[in-house]
Amino acid sequence: MGKSMTKSQIASHFADKFELKKKVVVQIFEELAALSYKEAPNQFTIPGVGKLVLVQRKARQGRNPATGETIQIPAKKVVKFKVAKAAKDAILAKK
Repeated sequence: MGKSMTKSQIASHFADKFELKKKVVVQIFEELAALSYKEAPNQFTIPGVGKLVLVQRKARQGRNPATGETIQIPAKKVVKFKVAKAAKDAILAKK
């Protein structure tokens, strides 16, 4: 596997592609992130990529791996990212 792109590399790519300043592209990314955090409880969708959803997990029993002792894991809210079908098809397409 290759190395993943850094935030700076992604910003440079978009800046070159759309003839924008890199600083403007970084501001757009930061605003997109802030908006997604704010809207996650209502499901935030990035078309063609996926969506952030807030999910309530039930309480359950677990096991402490160090001692083997059974413990009670409380209910909690978690954030999940569901990948869009279009993204799955594009990434996993047979060549």
